[in-house]
Amino acid sequence: MNKKLDRRKQYTRMVLKESLMELLREKVISSITIKELCQKADINRSTFYSHYRDQFDLLQHIEDEILLELQVTLKQYNHNETNETFAMTKYLLDYVYKRSADFLVLFSDHGNKAFQTRVIDTAQSIIINSLKEEQQVINLDKSKYMIYFVISGCIYVIEKWLMNGMKESPEEMTTIITEISNRVILHSK
Repeated sequence: MNKKLDRRKQYTRMVLKESLMELLREKVISSITIKELCQKADINRSTFYSHYRDQFDLLQHIEDEILLELQVTLKQYNHNETNETFAMTKYLLDYVYKRSADFLVLFSDHGNKAFQTRVIDTAQSIIINSLKEEQQVINLDKSKYMIYFVISGCIYVIEKWLMNGMKESPEEMTTIITEISNRVILHSK
């Protein structure tokens, strides 16, 4: 019985997330009501409130899920090794490709404006800590800005790739982003 309940909770959360993302394709988060979200998900309002406080809380959970995936991925790789950086970028771009509809919404004006900043801050923190552990950071202040610049640029390139219909494959984008990042890093030394 417990597994059945867990599956029902998982299903409810899944349909709520999917319904919110569908509604976000049409309008901004602040204009989405709990009533229309529940109608779209085909659940009762009381069920919604047993899982989330409001539509902003639900969006926060979706963003947190993506940021957790980003953290787990970034922590698996050695950021000093070019081949590992390439593999990490490829993995992340495959993830973005698979969830492109969600990323399109989250990076749009309909999502949370702070999401991109959270992605950048998360990536920067993990990469700087990794470089510190490897004792590769010579000038921490300069490194922070350089890493912020590279990550921001990568996010912007990914956003443009999504907005332009992902005409290039994730493999092609991995090569483009890696080449740009490596040039910035080489010229900063």
